[in-house]
Amino acid sequence: MRDGPNFAAVAALIGDPARANILAALMDGRALTVSELARSANIGLPTASAHVNKLEQADLLVSVRQGRNRYVRLSGEDVVHTLETLMLLAARTGHRRVRTGPRDPALREARVCYDHLAGARGVQMFESMLRSRLLERVGDTVTLTSSGQRFTEQFGIDLDVQQANARTTCVSCLDWSERRDHLAGRLGAACLSRILALKWANRDKDSRAVLFSAKGLREFDLLFPV
Repeated sequence: MRDGPNFAAVAALIGDPARANILAALMDGRALTVSELARSANIGLPTASAHVNKLEQADLLVSVRQGRNRYVRLSGEDVVHTLETLMLLAARTGHRRVRTGPRDPALREARVCYDHLAGARGVQMFESMLRSRLLERVGDTVTLTSSGQRFTEQFGIDLDVQQANARTTCVSCLDWSERRDHLAGRLGAACLSRILALKWANRDKDSRAVLFSAKGLREFDLLFPV
């Protein structure tokens, strides 16, 4: 490219299958060791370490050492949004995996997108809050209404406690599997944390899936009706 940011360099880094698998493994916001990333990408440890170094040099990843382990995470939520958008584009244009994994249905139902709820349940929550006028949307801007503020307090969320975090309160994030928006930002993260704290659901240990219990699903549907 002759003008603007050099997105071709970033696209080339993401486009490598092994690096794409590494990035995808980190999309739930957790920090993983290079060994864990090697297993996730099905590559050797030296190869994984070389890929992580390239991604870190490009500021797509950051790492910290604790003892003998090197923990790696995505450098920011914008990386997740980019990956989700690429997944949406791949699905729309027919670039799907030939063989789907056993966790695919669970991921489409509910999953973690960095630190907020995505999938069908994430979309349901966002659209229900819009219909109930807890959120107001004008163009691409989403705001929490006065009714929404009362709702969050009743739900056990205190956004004022999180004011030290400069992130925007409400952000719409396009969902690759539903092709509709789910709720990101501080409120999206707080809602997922509250759902997990109430034990309506738990995070799958080996994927980004969020697994609702039967009771948790009933409570979720009552709070965020379709």
